[in-house]
Amino acid sequence: MPDKTPISLTINGETHDLLVSPRRTLLDVMREDLRLTGAKRGCDQGVCGACLVLVDGEPMCSCLALAVSMTDRTITTVEGLGAPSVLHAVQQALVDHGAIQCGFCMPGMALAGKALLDRNPSPTVDEIRDWLGGNLCRCSGYVKVVNAIHSLGQEADHE
Repeated sequence: MPDKTPISLTINGETHDLLVSPRRTLLDVMREDLRLTGAKRGCDQGVCGACLVLVDGEPMCSCLALAVSMTDRTITTVEGLGAPSVLHAVQQALVDHGAIQCGFCMPGMALAGKALLDRNPSPTVDEIRDWLGGNLCRCSGYVKVVNAIHSLGQEADHE
């Protein structure tokens, strides 16, 4: 059994001190040790977006990131995006536009949408499509998701 390394992860504003194998991914530690199950295991190759989290505000596939490399970084999962009683604006827009299907890809889509809107508060439809290119949905496609994110950009244009 490989030696374990002490690490400290800051996830959703909470610090977690853990002892982990240096080979474990951030996805494994979040799901198995911390019970943060919003990020899903999809392709294990960083191409589907099901495991997407924000690291220092930037989208990252947690299946490719080693947990030991995340010390001194700020990680946001879908669990930290909003609360059941008060959804984040992106989550609410997805609900309002009927963009929620099975939920497997939605955590990654919501976080990708947040990261885009943080970077560009009024993205075009083409920019949204391009930004979501790393998130695969097998249920329905992307029209409603794109429309939901675009609606938030349109609100920013009118403020």
